[in-house]
Parts: sequence; C-alpha cells; structure tokens
Amino acid sequence: MSPARSIRGTRDKMDRNNTIAGWVLAGGIAALGFSILSAKYFHADKPERPETLGYVIEGVEVADSGKEEVPMSMMLAKADIAKGEAVFKKCVACHTINDGGANGIGPNLYNSLGKSHGHVAGFAYSDALASIEGDWNFDNMNAWLISPRKYAPGTKMTFAGLGKPEDRANVIAYMNAQGSNLPYPEPPAEVAEEEAEADADATEVAEETAVADEAAAAE
Repeated sequence: MSPARSIRGTRDKMDRNNTIAGWVLAGGIAALGFSILSAKYFHADKPERPETLGYVIEGVEVADSGKEEVPMSMMLAKADIAKGEAVFKKCVACHTINDGGANGIGPNLYNSLGKSHGHVAGFAYSDALASIEGDWNFDNMNAWLISPRKYAPGTKMTFAGLGKPEDRANVIAYMNAQGSNLPYPEPPAEVAEEEAEADADATEVAEETAVADEAAAAE
C-alpha cells in the first residue's frame, strides 16, 4: 500500500470517529435540553419543594408542640395504687419504702409526701436537692418523676424519669399510701363540672336504654 493511500485511510477513519463523537455529543446536549425544558413545563407556576416536608392541620397538635398535660389532681382521681406498686419496682434497686426501712443508694421513701426535700436523717442528699425549699407534694413529685435532673440540676439521681403520666400518677398514689396519706387535691372546678355533666348524660342514656328494653320485652 502506498503512503498516500495509508494517509487517506487514516484521515477517513479519523473523520468517521469525529463524526460519531459529534453525534454522541449532540445527542447528550439534546437530552439535557429536553430534561430542562420538561422540568420547567411540568413545574411551571408551582411552588418550590419546602425544606421541611409535611404540613400542619388546624386543630391537631404536632409532636413537641408543648402540649399541656392533664392536671395531676385529675390523674390522681383515677390512679391505681396496685399499678403504682408495680411501677415502683423500677425504684427498689435504690430505695426502700417501708416504715423504718434502711437507706440505700437513695433515701428511704416511707412517709415522704408532705415532708421537706431533704428530710431523711443521715442520708447525704445532694445540695441541688436539699436546697430546694418547701415540702414534697403531688405536683412537685410529678415534676421530679418527669426528670430528676431538670427538677434539681446537679442532683446525684441518675434515673431518667417516667414518661407516662399514668405511671407517675399511679406511683405517686402508691407512695402516698405508704405513710403519708395526704388528701388528693380537688380537680379544677370547670373540669369537675364537665365530668359531672358527662356522668349525668351517661346515667340518662342508661335509664332510657333500660326503659326501652323493658318496653321491648313487654311486647
């Protein structure tokens, strides 16, 4: 083969490769352009995707919205002492609660409600807890059980707390029955009135149902 033909063959091969590369590049550019145009068409006049997904429904509380808890006075009215004793089993590794019981990692808790925060003689309370003024009552015991470290920052108590209001109410009722026996606080007046109306409505429905059953049986 002559040198001239060899050179022409090489040039023809390069031209074909360049043509193919050009078509590939042109196809890629066309595809990209089509993608951009499609996105603009389908999202025209539509709001941008929010940074945080989801939306708020009016009248529905969302998590961590600072939901107000049911007053402890209402919870105690429905508390179960036996269930509270079962919940208290989480505490027995550190506390006794019988009359004359020994201190352990934590103080003996017999007859604690109505007493000062550092009332057990001989127990080395942390300054964070012993310096809190006032006596233990249903409300501050509830706050303590929610989070000891928030109630008394710097406390030696490492217990994480009880998350369920029902568990706290039950265990407070159990603790109160162990020597304290304080009267439960009255629920708020408006709540008591609502509950009384609900009970009256339920009684009326029950009476109407009984009359209807008697009438049906007599037919």
